[in-house]
Amino acid sequence: MRQTPEERTEERLDTLRSLSTLLDNSIRVPGTNYRIGLDPIVGMLPVAGDLPTTALSVYIVFEAASIGVPRATLWRMVVNLVIDAVFGSIPVVGDVFDAVWKANARNVALLEARRGDATGAVADERYLLLASAGLLFVLVVLALAVVSLVFVLANQFGLL
Repeated sequence: MRQTPEERTEERLDTLRSLSTLLDNSIRVPGTNYRIGLDPIVGMLPVAGDLPTTALSVYIVFEAASIGVPRATLWRMVVNLVIDAVFGSIPVVGDVFDAVWKANARNVALLEARRGDATGAVADERYLLLASAGLLFVLVVLALAVVSLVFVLANQFGLL
């Protein structure tokens, strides 16, 4: 049985909701009602910890573009990811930030709120490619900055 475009879109949204929950809200903090996901946990790995979860976060933005959300919404989603990447890459403090900011939950909420605004136009792939390249550039610069800072601090304290 063939699915209608609306059914396919709803199935994709269900997948994105599940991914967002996994990354931002899948684990209840013991003794509280607060939930965190894999994003802050995997982010504890030095330097490369934020890369896999950011790649999954970028996937949510790609899906939003293919569903046809407006450019302004895509831009807001990318800004959420850049904020998450910048502050989330700070050792220790960034992991707490990731647990609170929940960029994926924010982006899925934006997608759901604006998906009805789509005019049926094909996603602007160049815009999305440029935004993704910008996000990748920010991540690489942040990783290099963190590694440099670690070396400077280690040298300062005589560890090297």
